[in-house]
Amino acid sequence: MPPRPIHEPRRDDCPWCGSKQLCTRLRAPDLLHHRPGMFVVDECRDCAHVFQNPRLTPEGLALYHRDPGEYFTTGLTDRVLATRTGPRRLRATARAMLPFREPESWLDVGTGHALFPAAAKEVFPYTAFDGLDPTPRVERARVAGHVEEAHIGHLTTPGITARLRARYDVVSILHHLEHTPDPRAELRAALTVLRPGGHLLLEVPDPQSAFAPLLGKWWLPHNQPRHLHLIPLPNLRTELERQGCTILTTDRRRPHIPYDLSAALALSLTRAVPPPRKPLLRAATPLLTATRTLDHTLAPLLRHTRFSNTYRLIARTP
Repeated sequence: MPPRPIHEPRRDDCPWCGSKQLCTRLRAPDLLHHRPGMFVVDECRDCAHVFQNPRLTPEGLALYHRDPGEYFTTGLTDRVLATRTGPRRLRATARAMLPFREPESWLDVGTGHALFPAAAKEVFPYTAFDGLDPTPRVERARVAGHVEEAHIGHLTTPGITARLRARYDVVSILHHLEHTPDPRAELRAALTVLRPGGHLLLEVPDPQSAFAPLLGKWWLPHNQPRHLHLIPLPNLRTELERQGCTILTTDRRRPHIPYDLSAALALSLTRAVPPPRKPLLRAATPLLTATRTLDHTLAPLLRHTRFSNTYRLIARTP
C-alpha cells in the first residue's frame, strides 16, 4: 500500500475569505525541530489572513509533531520558548478575567502539561479547571493535580463536543488556534461547550506585527510546519461577532512576549551548527542571554507599537 501524502493539494484561494488574491509571504524549513522539508506560507491580499499552503494532512501533522529529537535538547530554543509559559506571565493572562464574574468551571484547550491551569488556580482558587489536549500530556497533568478532568482529543471531535456541551463558564484557547486545521470550526466548538453568557479567552500571535516582515522565517510565530493559520485581530473579531458573540476586550499591549530577537538568534544558531558540533551552541549561551535581556529591556516600549507580537481577545456568548 503506497504511503499516504503528507500535504493536501495547494489551494488558490484564501481559506478565510475565499479571495484568490494571494501572495507568498515566506518559504521556511523546520527551524525548530530540524526535520526535512520546505513549507510555504501565503498571505491574502484582501483580508491579510496568513496560512500554510499547501497544508499538511493529518498524517503530516502527526509526523512533524513527534518527539522533537536531539536539537531541541540543546537548551537554546527551549529556554527562549519558556518565556511564553512562565508562571508570572500565565497568572497575568488569568487576571485578564478578573473584571468578570468568578467562573465555577474553566476548560483550557490545547493545554499540554496544563501549565496555564496550574498558574490560574492561584488567581481563581475556587474554580474547577479541566484540560483538553490531543496528547496524553493532559492525563499526566491530571495526575499531577493541575486539572481536575483530562480530555484527550480535539475540541472539534463530535463526541468530545457533545460530552462537554454547555459545561463551562470560561474556555481559554491560548496559542493553540494557530495549530488547528479549521479555526472557525474550533471557535464554534468552543462556543458550544460554553454556558450561555460564558466567556471565551483567546491569545493569538499577531501576523501584523512589524517583527514578522523584519525577521521573516526566523520570526518564531511563523513556526513552520506547526502553525497552519495566523489570523489578524480584525478577522477574528468579525468572525466571533458573526457567531453571535459580544467582544468585551481586545489587547495588543500586555500579551506581548519578549522573545522575538532571542528566538531568531536561537533558531539561526541551531540551524547553522550541525549536531556533531553542539558544544559550539553552548558557547553561544552568553550571546543568547544578552539578546534575551535586550528583548526584555525593549518590551515596555514595543508593547505600545506595531512590534507587539501577540493579541488577546475576550468575548461573551449570547
